[in-house]
Amino acid sequence: MKSIKNTLEPIGETIYGYLADEEDARSCDDLDESACRETPLSFFLILLSSLLTKLGDELSSPKTTLAWAATVVGAPAFVIGYLVPLRESGSMVPQLFIGAYVRRMAIRKWAWVAGSLVQFLAVCGMGLVVLTLQGAAAGWALLGLVALFALARGFCSVAAKDVMGKTIPRSRRGRLTGWSASLAGLIAIGVGVTLMLPGAGNGPKLLLGILLTLAGCLWLLAALFYSVIPEQPGETGGARSAVEAFGRLGLLVTDRAFRRFVLTRALLMCSALSAPFYVALAQQASGSPAWLLGGFVLAGGLANLISGPLWGHYADRSSRAVMIMAALFTSGIGLITAAAAVTLPGLMSSAWFLPLAFFVLSAAHSGVRVGRKTYVVNLAGGNRRTDYVAISNSVIGVLLLLVGSIGLLVPLIGYAGVIALLALMGLAGALLGATLPEAE
Repeated sequence: MKSIKNTLEPIGETIYGYLADEEDARSCDDLDESACRETPLSFFLILLSSLLTKLGDELSSPKTTLAWAATVVGAPAFVIGYLVPLRESGSMVPQLFIGAYVRRMAIRKWAWVAGSLVQFLAVCGMGLVVLTLQGAAAGWALLGLVALFALARGFCSVAAKDVMGKTIPRSRRGRLTGWSASLAGLIAIGVGVTLMLPGAGNGPKLLLGILLTLAGCLWLLAALFYSVIPEQPGETGGARSAVEAFGRLGLLVTDRAFRRFVLTRALLMCSALSAPFYVALAQQASGSPAWLLGGFVLAGGLANLISGPLWGHYADRSSRAVMIMAALFTSGIGLITAAAAVTLPGLMSSAWFLPLAFFVLSAAHSGVRVGRKTYVVNLAGGNRRTDYVAISNSVIGVLLLLVGSIGLLVPLIGYAGVIALLALMGLAGALLGATLPEAE
């Protein structure tokens, strides 16, 4: 472990000095001296681990690879419909109870490492399912492994924010999150280019099995790097059981600032929920050519690549302002798109309008993610931070399942109508976000 650390330290110094825009690469005012000395290495290791897991996410995405795999193995149609909500909410809802266990750990990086190892096994298991099973058995096996993956992801989510709070200065957390989003955007561009290649959607089961296995190995590598993070022991205590953890929901009543943050974050779900309806609107107008899907993936990746560092830099000044601005972008592009669909329907079949709108939406969603992640880390310290992360993620996970049913309105108001409703939701989020206190 020490040899790995000694090898990576000079690389961390260089990367941190460049990406954090800090000449001495050591200035920090809210960490103890030992943690401050190790900040460059911690920054680099967290960034590298995040890059590896995001690449794994792209290669095993429930929106593309897993849905494709479910079709190839002949799984029942309902399996495809449950892949995305199960993966997202399955990692968020249990976090209220996961936090109770993570709080017992003075060194919390090991919760992330353990969660990453389970994700490695789950994704590799998906590859094995594709290679060996067929029909309903394959479908149920995929859903079970997605649920296991999501639960492990919940441990990583709770632990990651606390480790960041203990190892990265307050003034550099937004930048770290922003660069992670930017690198993920670069990866998404590569995925988009691949989708646009001839025959990209006709890969055999063997190719899918190998792809998922390689994706799983990325979590194994990420766990190795994350285990080297020089985290200092922190606070322990707080809720020790599921019942006590459930009682922590009282913070939503007693903590006014936190309650408003959770409500604001709930309204800002519109940036994620809107995306599929932009794609569906384009498919309705132009059909489903491969270049169309590739164009949207490219637009989203390019948006994250460009906007991530900008949002991150701005979030270090005011994460609250980032959330507000991102919500306004989401609302604005949604209302413009909905209005154009009604008044200028020809634009919907053009090669540029909806991909451009999706680019703006993706940039806004990147801002929402960077802003709310930075805000909740800065809002409190110690075990209170862990409570904030666990409670907010659990509540949002439940609401995601409920608000996600907005798609049922499509037969009544169409894709444009749903986009407009979600845009109004974003406007409400911006207004409520303006009442939040600064958390810097």
